[in-house]
Amino acid sequence: MDLATARRVLDALVAFPTVSRDSNLPLIDWVEAFLGGHGIATVRIPAPCGTKAQLYATTGPEVAGGTVLSGHSDVVPVDGQPWTTDPWRVVERDGRLYGRGTCDMKGFVALAIAALVAARQAPLKRPLALALSCDEEVGCMAVIDLVRAMTGALPRPAAVIVGEPTSMRVVTGHKGGAGLAVHLRGHEVHSSLLHQGVSAIMEGARLIDWANARNAENAARPPGPLAAAFVPPWTTLHVGRIEGGTAHNITARDCRFFIEVRAVPGEAVEEWVARFEAEAATLSAKMAAVHIDARITIERAFAVPALVPEDRGAAETLARRITGDNGTHVVSYGTEAGQFQAVGHSTVVCGPGDIAQAHQPDEFLTVAEFEAGWRFMEGVIADLAR
Repeated sequence: MDLATARRVLDALVAFPTVSRDSNLPLIDWVEAFLGGHGIATVRIPAPCGTKAQLYATTGPEVAGGTVLSGHSDVVPVDGQPWTTDPWRVVERDGRLYGRGTCDMKGFVALAIAALVAARQAPLKRPLALALSCDEEVGCMAVIDLVRAMTGALPRPAAVIVGEPTSMRVVTGHKGGAGLAVHLRGHEVHSSLLHQGVSAIMEGARLIDWANARNAENAARPPGPLAAAFVPPWTTLHVGRIEGGTAHNITARDCRFFIEVRAVPGEAVEEWVARFEAEAATLSAKMAAVHIDARITIERAFAVPALVPEDRGAAETLARRITGDNGTHVVSYGTEAGQFQAVGHSTVVCGPGDIAQAHQPDEFLTVAEFEAGWRFMEGVIADLAR
């Protein structure tokens, strides 16, 4: 296996339109068949929905101390985006590989698959594993089942490399995250009788204003040592979309919005969720005092643990040795890395591509980054053969 093979694998992966709302089973079938054709067995972890699956595969001796290459199979939609190429076909032009997922993150997955096959021919002293998840783009929750399955079946790895696009820089920390779907049920009356009704929109505005106040407080506090490197170096709460109401002169019966929390390491996401839920419960009681049907309900959509920088962690040491990157890098977006670290695995984020290209029309991965990714894989294999 070589770089050319990795490129052929990338062509195959991008051709599967694995948008998170749709099935990824055709891609999983292909990966299983490809690895099986090279004598590498895979273990499939079916998703509860029945239309998706995750898998892991390993090669080398069944001993502790190996390396896991972690990536996700799903991509974001292309609906409404002004693509100038077919998003489901890799188009190489001007040193770039265009296609949905080339950057985020089928480029890394293709390299990891090719590396697994190449490693089969190497004199490994420790194993190399692939972890391929689903539904990362909708909350990083499905990977929990994959992590548990691998933890229960494989010898403990020394390092996990999550290959999100970092321009091959070694990212040792990221914020934790949570998403909450909020529904306020009000009571409709004519707006001239405002005091007799409950406006779901106006009450929802109180919750959003509470979030604004917390943002201001967080920004005003001096950042702690774990937070200082982030941009911004504080926990943020954000509402990106809100809907509700019937007419301008009727108190709104319904209001729905989605709030996300991005917590810096050192602050627990669950504590922020609990604070928001407590504020909502207090407001809900006041609404119910006006009308018995008025209330607030909250559905937890996702919760992603932070990736906390480790003190001389094995994953960081490995990635720095291979890339030569000795800088300090943290990011404010979330990844599946925190899920691996949560069960005690040394974990970093390091992969080809620029995160600025993720989710964009005409998404691309440069050929140079793809090649750098392959050199990284060669370094991983060489390390495992030492």
